[in-house]
Amino acid sequence: MEPTSTDLQKWLNTVSTYDNEFKKWEARTTKIIRRYRDDNRSQTNNESAKFNILWSNIQTITPAVYARLPKAEVSRRFSDSDPVGRVASQLIERALDFEVEHYPDFRSAMTYAVEDRFLGGRGVAWVRYEPHVREQEMPEDGLQVTEDTDETGKGYKAEAEADVAEEGVQRDATAGEVEPQEEIEYECAPTDYVHWKDFGHSVARTWEEVTCVWRWVYMTREALIERFGKKTGEKIPYDAGPDTLKQYGQTTKQHTRAKICELWDKDSGKVFWFSKSMGELIDERDDPLELEQFFPCAKPLYATMTSDTLVPVPDFVLYQDQAVELDILSDRIDGLVKSLRVRGVYDASQPALQRLLTEGDNNTLIPVDKWMAFGEKGGLKGSIDLLPLDTLSNALLQCYRAREEIKAQIYEITGLSDIIRGSTMASETATAQQIKGQYASIRLRAMQEDVALFATELLRLKAQIICTKFQPQTILMYAAAQQMQPADQQLIPQALQLMKDNPLRNFRIEVAADSLVQLDDQQMKRDRVEFIQAFGGFLREALPVAQASPEATPMLIEVMKFGVAAFKQAKPIEGALDAALEQLKQKQAQPQQPPPPDPEMIKIQAQQQLEQAKMQASAQADQMRMQADAQAAQLKAQIDAQLHQSKLQADMQLAQMQAQLEDQKMQHEMAMKAQTAAQEDEFNRWKAELEAATKVTVARIGANPGGDPPLVDAITASAARMAEELGTGLTQVTAMQEQLAQTQNDSMGRMGSIMQALTAKKRIIRGPDGRAVGIEIIQ
Repeated sequence: MEPTSTDLQKWLNTVSTYDNEFKKWEARTTKIIRRYRDDNRSQTNNESAKFNILWSNIQTITPAVYARLPKAEVSRRFSDSDPVGRVASQLIERALDFEVEHYPDFRSAMTYAVEDRFLGGRGVAWVRYEPHVREQEMPEDGLQVTEDTDETGKGYKAEAEADVAEEGVQRDATAGEVEPQEEIEYECAPTDYVHWKDFGHSVARTWEEVTCVWRWVYMTREALIERFGKKTGEKIPYDAGPDTLKQYGQTTKQHTRAKICELWDKDSGKVFWFSKSMGELIDERDDPLELEQFFPCAKPLYATMTSDTLVPVPDFVLYQDQAVELDILSDRIDGLVKSLRVRGVYDASQPALQRLLTEGDNNTLIPVDKWMAFGEKGGLKGSIDLLPLDTLSNALLQCYRAREEIKAQIYEITGLSDIIRGSTMASETATAQQIKGQYASIRLRAMQEDVALFATELLRLKAQIICTKFQPQTILMYAAAQQMQPADQQLIPQALQLMKDNPLRNFRIEVAADSLVQLDDQQMKRDRVEFIQAFGGFLREALPVAQASPEATPMLIEVMKFGVAAFKQAKPIEGALDAALEQLKQKQAQPQQPPPPDPEMIKIQAQQQLEQAKMQASAQADQMRMQADAQAAQLKAQIDAQLHQSKLQADMQLAQMQAQLEDQKMQHEMAMKAQTAAQEDEFNRWKAELEAATKVTVARIGANPGGDPPLVDAITASAARMAEELGTGLTQVTAMQEQLAQTQNDSMGRMGSIMQALTAKKRIIRGPDGRAVGIEIIQ
């Protein structure tokens, strides 16, 4: 059906309704961007100082929610055992990674969309399919014209006739003239950033109620001819150029492009191209991409929204009053700082005072005329008066304090806590900082989830285009299928077929919010090490069970797959588990026949038996060693008890012998004392008798000087008898002392023998049966 002017007027009315609805928002967004860029300063002569808190906040929050390219995670929608679905998800994930990392369009589209979300409150990106074709080289014998169809089911001949009709040239397709055949050189699914002024949709309360979306594209003449054909492309006028922030005072605008609207209508399932400068639709086509949600754009990345309108509220609007106060305070601070100069008045009759602050130097005096009159007026204090600086300094401090309070209010409104901004105090504890960071991350987490959902929707659109529009060889090339495991490569044909059948129904495509910000590499390493340790522990527990009960092996493999599936980069391991499970099922399905003896297996079994025998012998030796140690410990305890008892008996005997020795010593001493006393008495008696006899003899001699021989003999005999008795007594005393000393020596000898026996080294005497029967002293 040919496009009509009625259809054009319908869409022009729809676009006009949107413009009226979003006119105020676009004007507000323009002002916000000018403030962000600080363009107002260059457009006016206003020299007032400002505090660009908007730039600071956006530069802080943007990397907190988007700092790196998203990492797509493609998985089967259900975790059933489906090797084909697993291989297909790997192909999609690898192709998406190649598209995102190889081409710069996705990176720039995400960056600009996130920036628009925090400036104007809405970020938009658009996904399309872009094949690049080239002419095929014709064989020397010519090319046969057939009714072969391409992937879309449309014949090459029909396409050639359509192209000829579009050019307005009538050709006879049967005359032998054939258009050059083309082939796809390469293809991609670019993600275009859509400027916030170049996007529109039908006016609705929520995004789910939107029925059509459009974008304005600025095309050159060459692009118009390539897209719409030469006849139509040359007819479209240049009526616009890319809208930018108009410079102050600019009244004219250069028209260097044609502004074309690409409108997607969900109700009719068609796409329309038109320009406001033409009175008819340029082109109309059925759904070219066949996307699940029809629209080639994801739901815009919105700021503050309500359920009654899709006009977003920019974040800056919520704290613009505080931002104005911040600018006023910054301007006041700037004025006070400039006012902090020494100023005052002086007596005009003393012109020398003017030189006081300009020419005065260290130890320099300035002469004053009429000193007497100068002194009568109060001297320097009475002739000069300076502007007080303490008032200005106090006002400046109050302005600084007020500005910090306004900044705190802005951070409270926006949720930018001091932890996110990297500011903290040395007096704060780690717990306090952690609590502040947790509460601050509540709103930040919501923003991260919104950005992750926006990236997810874009990747889902890309995945649908890849699965339905890309050639199989392009998918395999992007996914580096030749590097996959051999078992997975065998499933690639089935996986490609599965990918063509409604990919979003069979696969789940997600982007984790934490993958868009800077990750902790050390934490990732710790997670992998923890996974390896846990997986190794599970294998140690599962292998004995699998060997004992082979029928439980599939269940154990499914448990391992359940744990492995939680890790994004573990899909190759999951494939290896699937291959192992399939081999196990095939092995169990085959009839069980005794396998031929394997020399290596026999050798391994012999080694295992040898190791088992060694282990048993070692266990028996350990058991005998333990029994011997127990017997030795028991015998040692008995010997210790015997030694202790012998020591006690020896101590008792030694004590008794010492007591007997003391008694004998006392008896000998008493006997010696008694004998000595008797001898002394006898000696005294003899001495008395001798003295008496001597006196008698002396008397006799005095009476008879002539001598008395008998008397002399008697005295001599008496003296000899006394000497003999004294010698006998001394001999007896000496003998008793020697006997006492010998007794003491014998006692000490016996005590030494006992102590030597107690402290001497001993060894156990064992009988024929190995049991201990006694102890002997080692000489």
